[in-house]
Amino acid sequence: MVDKKSKEKVEVPKKFKDIIEKIEVMSVLDLAELVKVLEKKFGVSATAPVVAAPQAAPAEAAPAEEKSVFNIELTKVGDKKIEVIKAVRDIIGKGLKESKDLVDAAASESQVLKENVKKEEAEELKKKLEAAGATVELK
Repeated sequence: MVDKKSKEKVEVPKKFKDIIEKIEVMSVLDLAELVKVLEKKFGVSATAPVVAAPQAAPAEAAPAEEKSVFNIELTKVGDKKIEVIKAVRDIIGKGLKESKDLVDAAASESQVLKENVKKEEAEELKKKLEAAGATVELK
């Protein structure tokens, strides 16, 4: 795969021009052999060095990355139960009975409506449910 960098013109200093010209005409197999010879001759490696990350305690883990996937949890139904049922039905894609049962269950204990939803969609669904009168958490 050819990237943009390989298409760019590179100014080669005069002292390296003859070496670069010889390398340009070499086959891939010859180049691989040349790399191995150079590694042995100079005691170096052409592979990128891998640096082990320092071990941190779980509480001190890397700064919390912003979540990109959420679970939508219905915590309270509110006064407009019928509107919430309609919104839930649209979100979960099931029938009226299943949606009503889910909303009724949310009256006593929070219920997960949808799992592993991308951030943008989760925020949109949260707004829709809150407009219907429900209280929603994204976890």
